[in-house]
Amino acid sequence: MSGMMTSALGVLFDGIAYGMLLFLLSVGLSVTLGMMNFINLAHCSFAMLGGYVAVGLTDSLDWPFLATLPAAFLAAAFLSVLVERILYRRLYRASELDQCLLTIGIVFVSVAAAAYFFGTVQQSVKLPSYLRGSVSILSQSFGVYRLFLIAMSLLVSVVLIVALEYTRFGAQVRAAVDNQRMARGLGIDVDRVFAIAFALGSGLAGLGGALAVEIVGLDHAFAFNFLVYVLIVVAVGGLGSIAGSFAAAIVLGISDMAGKYYVPELGAFLIYLVMLVLLMWRPVGLFGRR
Repeated sequence: MSGMMTSALGVLFDGIAYGMLLFLLSVGLSVTLGMMNFINLAHCSFAMLGGYVAVGLTDSLDWPFLATLPAAFLAAAFLSVLVERILYRRLYRASELDQCLLTIGIVFVSVAAAAYFFGTVQQSVKLPSYLRGSVSILSQSFGVYRLFLIAMSLLVSVVLIVALEYTRFGAQVRAAVDNQRMARGLGIDVDRVFAIAFALGSGLAGLGGALAVEIVGLDHAFAFNFLVYVLIVVAVGGLGSIAGSFAAAIVLGISDMAGKYYVPELGAFLIYLVMLVLLMWRPVGLFGRR
């Protein structure tokens, strides 16, 4: 019995850690898709950029891993501002199909660019000694890096909820989304607000990509491999809901890890089954609004 309990706790912990990784990768898309009504399928391309920034800085310049995290955030945020100003801004009022075609095209371009510049082999990142290994809590071993990942996710979720729900900037974003003409009439710089929101969402993707390298690896197809998972988290959590994305990521992460451990014949299919059941129960997502 104690062995089964230990095993269950291990699966639960790994599932929560994986769910927190999915949350970090998807929460930026929840901001841009849910709050700005823009379908940015290229979101994981910015996550991939953050991963390559972390790998490059640790390998080539011998940066400490923690120092690469803000660099990954800033690199993805800066590139997203350029993309938003040059491409995305033209399609804010376009159809969903036009937005999908443009952003999925950017994914293809990013994948090809990553293969050209970095090759197709799996990349790894150098972790400091204090983030490696495990610690024992109540006779159960927990990976230090996974504990760090969970702590980072909790910090990001609190900061985002406060920034978007209880600040003037969050109110400006919601006002600009609801009625751009009225927002401009009230003196809100809508273009600037949208650019900042995109930079925030893409920067978080870059941060998530940097943190993901140690858990899931990094290669040129990263933007494709995790696009479906990110969309699942946003859909199940509810558009525009940070708390919804957080809850959905935990549920899906635990389900995926438990399925692979206890029902290996289902493999990675269980996460799609859980998504189907949850969306049949709550079509607008766990925290979505009709």
